[in-house]
Amino acid sequence: MSLSYRDATLDDLPAIVAIYNSTIPSRQVTADLEPVSVESRHAWFDAHGPQKRPLWVVEDPKQAGRVIAWLSFSDFYGRPAYQRTAEVSIYLDESARGQGLGKQLLAASLDAAPGLGIDTVLGFVFGHNEASVRLFRGFGFDAWGTLPRVAVLDGVERDLVILGKRLAHAS
Repeated sequence: MSLSYRDATLDDLPAIVAIYNSTIPSRQVTADLEPVSVESRHAWFDAHGPQKRPLWVVEDPKQAGRVIAWLSFSDFYGRPAYQRTAEVSIYLDESARGQGLGKQLLAASLDAAPGLGIDTVLGFVFGHNEASVRLFRGFGFDAWGTLPRVAVLDGVERDLVILGKRLAHAS
Protein backbone atom coordinates (compact mmCIF):
# COMPACT_ATOMS: atom_id res chain seq x y z
CA MET A 1 0.00 0.00 0.00
CA SER A 2 1.39 3.36 -1.03
CA LEU A 3 1.47 6.02 1.66
CA SER A 4 -0.33 9.29 1.19
CA TYR A 5 -1.30 11.20 4.31
CA ARG A 6 -2.63 14.64 5.16
CA ASP A 7 -3.29 16.74 8.24
CA ALA A 8 -6.54 15.76 9.90
CA THR A 9 -9.50 18.11 9.99
CA LEU A 10 -12.31 18.17 12.51
CA ASP A 11 -14.44 16.38 9.90
CA ASP A 12 -12.07 13.40 10.23
CA LEU A 13 -12.62 13.06 13.98
CA PRO A 14 -15.52 10.55 13.73
CA ALA A 15 -13.39 8.25 11.54
CA ILE A 16 -10.38 8.67 13.86
CA VAL A 17 -12.52 7.74 16.85
CA ALA A 18 -14.06 4.78 15.01
CA ILE A 19 -10.61 3.37 14.21
CA TYR A 20 -9.50 3.93 17.79
CA ASN A 21 -12.62 2.26 19.17
CA SER A 22 -12.12 -0.71 16.84
CA THR A 23 -8.89 -1.53 18.68
CA ILE A 24 -10.39 -1.60 22.17
CA PRO A 25 -11.79 -5.18 22.14
CA SER A 26 -8.39 -6.69 21.25
CA ARG A 27 -6.87 -5.43 24.53
CA GLN A 28 -3.60 -5.03 22.57
CA VAL A 29 -3.42 -1.33 21.81
CA THR A 30 -5.18 0.95 24.29
CA ALA A 31 -5.98 1.01 27.99
CA ASP A 32 -9.49 2.24 27.29
CA LEU A 33 -11.93 -0.52 28.13
CA GLU A 34 -15.07 0.99 26.58
CA PRO A 35 -15.54 2.96 23.36
CA VAL A 36 -14.90 6.69 23.56
CA SER A 37 -17.17 9.33 22.06
CA VAL A 38 -16.29 11.86 19.40
CA GLU A 39 -17.25 14.62 21.84
CA SER A 40 -14.80 13.30 24.45
CA ARG A 41 -11.92 13.56 21.94
CA HIS A 42 -12.32 17.24 20.99
CA ALA A 43 -9.72 18.51 23.49
CA TRP A 44 -7.28 15.81 22.33
CA PHE A 45 -7.89 16.82 18.71
CA ASP A 46 -7.38 20.51 19.55
CA ALA A 47 -4.01 19.70 21.18
CA HIS A 48 -2.68 18.80 17.72
CA GLY A 49 -1.58 21.09 14.93
CA PRO A 50 0.52 20.78 11.79
CA GLN A 51 3.37 22.98 13.05
CA LYS A 52 4.32 21.13 16.27
CA ARG A 53 2.13 18.09 17.02
CA PRO A 54 0.52 16.89 13.80
CA LEU A 55 -2.36 14.49 13.50
CA TRP A 56 -2.26 12.75 10.14
CA VAL A 57 -4.88 10.65 8.41
CA VAL A 58 -4.50 8.19 5.55
CA GLU A 59 -7.37 7.78 3.11
CA ASP A 60 -8.17 4.54 1.34
CA PRO A 61 -6.66 4.81 -2.16
CA LYS A 62 -9.59 2.77 -3.48
CA GLN A 63 -12.31 4.80 -1.75
CA ALA A 64 -11.72 8.55 -1.65
CA GLY A 65 -12.57 10.19 1.65
CA ARG A 66 -12.54 6.98 3.71
CA VAL A 67 -9.95 7.26 6.50
CA ILE A 68 -8.13 3.97 7.11
CA ALA A 69 -5.32 5.04 9.46
CA TRP A 70 -4.06 7.87 11.60
CA LEU A 71 -0.88 8.92 13.34
CA SER A 72 -0.49 11.48 16.08
CA PHE A 73 2.44 13.26 17.66
CA SER A 74 1.61 14.07 21.28
CA ASP A 75 3.34 16.00 24.01
CA PHE A 76 5.31 13.95 26.47
CA TYR A 77 4.50 14.93 30.02
CA GLY A 78 3.32 18.43 29.12
CA ARG A 79 6.16 20.45 30.63
CA PRO A 80 8.22 22.97 28.61
CA ALA A 81 11.55 21.20 29.09
CA TYR A 82 10.14 18.18 27.19
CA GLN A 83 9.16 20.17 24.06
CA ARG A 84 11.67 18.29 21.88
CA THR A 85 10.22 14.91 22.89
CA ALA A 86 7.00 13.52 21.43
CA GLU A 87 5.01 10.33 21.65
CA VAL A 88 3.96 8.79 18.34
CA SER A 89 0.75 6.77 18.14
CA ILE A 90 -0.39 4.82 15.09
CA TYR A 91 -3.85 3.34 14.62
CA LEU A 92 -5.00 1.34 11.61
CA ASP A 93 -8.44 0.33 10.43
CA GLU A 94 -8.86 -3.43 10.40
CA SER A 95 -8.86 -3.39 6.59
CA ALA A 96 -5.44 -1.69 6.54
CA ARG A 97 -3.58 -3.92 8.98
CA GLY A 98 -0.78 -6.24 7.88
CA GLN A 99 0.01 -4.33 4.68
CA GLY A 100 3.05 -2.34 5.82
CA LEU A 101 1.13 0.88 6.41
CA GLY A 102 2.29 1.11 10.03
CA LYS A 103 5.91 0.90 8.86
CA GLN A 104 5.35 3.61 6.29
CA LEU A 105 3.69 5.90 8.83
CA LEU A 106 6.40 5.39 11.43
CA ALA A 107 9.09 6.08 8.80
CA ALA A 108 7.26 9.26 7.72
CA SER A 109 6.96 10.40 11.34
CA LEU A 110 10.70 9.96 11.92
CA ASP A 111 11.44 11.89 8.72
CA ALA A 112 9.11 14.71 9.77
CA ALA A 113 10.24 14.91 13.41
CA PRO A 114 13.29 17.19 12.95
CA GLY A 115 11.20 19.78 11.10
CA LEU A 116 8.76 19.73 14.01
CA GLY A 117 11.51 20.43 16.54
CA ILE A 118 11.46 16.85 17.81
CA ASP A 119 14.67 14.98 18.52
CA THR A 120 13.37 12.24 20.81
CA VAL A 121 10.48 9.99 19.78
CA LEU A 122 8.66 7.68 22.17
CA GLY A 123 6.22 4.85 21.75
CA PHE A 124 4.16 3.51 24.65
CA VAL A 125 3.26 -0.11 23.86
CA PHE A 126 1.77 -2.94 25.86
CA GLY A 127 4.44 -5.60 26.36
CA HIS A 128 2.11 -8.28 24.99
CA ASN A 129 1.56 -6.33 21.75
CA GLU A 130 4.41 -8.09 19.99
CA ALA A 131 3.59 -6.69 16.53
CA SER A 132 3.89 -3.08 17.72
CA VAL A 133 7.03 -3.80 19.75
CA ARG A 134 8.57 -5.36 16.60
CA LEU A 135 7.50 -2.37 14.52
CA PHE A 136 9.24 0.15 16.77
CA ARG A 137 12.32 -2.05 17.30
CA GLY A 138 12.61 -2.43 13.52
CA PHE A 139 13.17 1.33 13.36
CA GLY A 140 15.90 1.29 16.00
CA PHE A 141 13.78 2.08 19.04
CA ASP A 142 15.11 0.62 22.28
CA ALA A 143 13.19 -0.32 25.40
CA TRP A 144 13.88 2.62 27.70
CA GLY A 145 11.67 1.37 30.47
CA THR A 146 8.99 -1.05 31.51
CA LEU A 147 6.16 -0.25 33.85
CA PRO A 148 5.30 -3.72 35.12
CA ARG A 149 1.66 -4.73 35.52
CA VAL A 150 0.35 -1.14 35.42
CA ALA A 151 -2.71 -1.96 33.30
CA VAL A 152 -5.45 -4.43 34.10
CA LEU A 153 -7.23 -5.69 31.01
CA ASP A 154 -10.06 -8.15 31.65
CA GLY A 155 -8.50 -9.14 34.96
CA VAL A 156 -5.02 -9.64 33.48
CA GLU A 157 -2.20 -7.34 34.61
CA ARG A 158 -0.18 -6.03 31.66
CA ASP A 159 3.17 -4.25 31.30
CA LEU A 160 3.64 -0.97 29.47
CA VAL A 161 6.91 -0.74 27.56
CA ILE A 162 8.39 2.67 26.80
CA LEU A 163 10.27 2.51 23.50
CA GLY A 164 12.50 5.44 22.64
CA LYS A 165 14.68 6.68 19.85
CA ARG A 166 17.02 9.64 19.85
CA LEU A 167 17.26 10.98 16.31
CA ALA A 168 20.67 11.29 14.65
CA HIS A 169 20.49 15.07 14.25
CA ALA A 170 20.06 15.52 18.00
CA SER A 171 22.84 17.17 19.95
